[in-house]
Amino acid sequence: MRGGISKRGKRYYAYVSINGRKKWVKGSGSDTKKKAETKLNQAVAEIENGTYCEIKKIRFKDFAKEWVETYAKMKTKPSTLRSYQDTIKKQLVPRFGDYFLHQVSATMMQRFVTERLATGVKGKTVRNDVVVLKLIYKRAFKNGYIRVNPAEYIDLPRIETTEVEILSPEEVRLFLTIVTAKHRVFFLTAILTGMRRGELLALQKDDIDWKNKQICVRRSVWHGQFITPKTKYSVRRIDVSPYLLAELRKHVLASPPNDLGLVFSNEHGGIMDADTLIKRHFVPVFEKAKIKRVRFHDLRHTNASLRIAEGQDPKYIQDQMGHASIQTTFDRYGHLLRKANPDQAKKLDDILGFDR
Repeated sequence: MRGGISKRGKRYYAYVSINGRKKWVKGSGSDTKKKAETKLNQAVAEIENGTYCEIKKIRFKDFAKEWVETYAKMKTKPSTLRSYQDTIKKQLVPRFGDYFLHQVSATMMQRFVTERLATGVKGKTVRNDVVVLKLIYKRAFKNGYIRVNPAEYIDLPRIETTEVEILSPEEVRLFLTIVTAKHRVFFLTAILTGMRRGELLALQKDDIDWKNKQICVRRSVWHGQFITPKTKYSVRRIDVSPYLLAELRKHVLASPPNDLGLVFSNEHGGIMDADTLIKRHFVPVFEKAKIKRVRFHDLRHTNASLRIAEGQDPKYIQDQMGHASIQTTFDRYGHLLRKANPDQAKKLDDILGFDR
């Protein structure tokens, strides 16, 4: 037997002997000797089959910092990394920072989720917090800091699905008549391609395939720097309508050249500031046009709604939008795809030869 039982006060504790040193078995303190012996037998069995490992003590805040430096910075995009760092600094460290990793239980984590929701924080935001917590503990488990991963047992909050905001064709036309001429083609491209804001800001002249009437999405912009697109599926070729192609050609020919080869640049030939663009040239248009205000990203949703209205195939829509899967397309725009269409239903009768 590589160990034994020791009684302290009214509780029994198991210990094992490793290389001549006594090691107390974590969690073995019990009110009965039998329970402590069960823990001892488990630890001895692990020693004999080579799976026993000692818990390395490190506080949550220290390991979270180590995780960011040695793992997250290597594996994630700058925008994602910044989001992770904000979550750790503002939510996770204040809650768990001074605990050792192995002291944070599933119950504590679940209470964190529940209390965040109780303060009115949206389910999606809380889910994002939990993603970071799970990633940290997954790495901690692999590195031997914990023997059980409590983050695996967190129950995630439901995400309330809300219908996306879109502009009607009439509202789109009104918007384009009022927006400043200098930025009209930028917003027109957003509406007719569904490109994300960062993708538009990073669009270069060589990305326009004039012969095949397509735009090649190869990069994006985040905080004034070029980065790779959101996902591998975001790298795509978007078919361009004849009207948009003509407008882009006129815009490119009329614009002064710039060192970055940008289609849409600021007055100095550099990358436009996204926040300034939205604040000065996007938001004011809705008040002038007296139409409902939407977010810039809703122009992407508007593009999807126009595609659906024209009867485009969902798989084609997925490819043009750069969604990772067809399920994303259905989840986001399913309510538009499911609109009543009695004419389509009647075709079932026709093909089977049913008369009424």
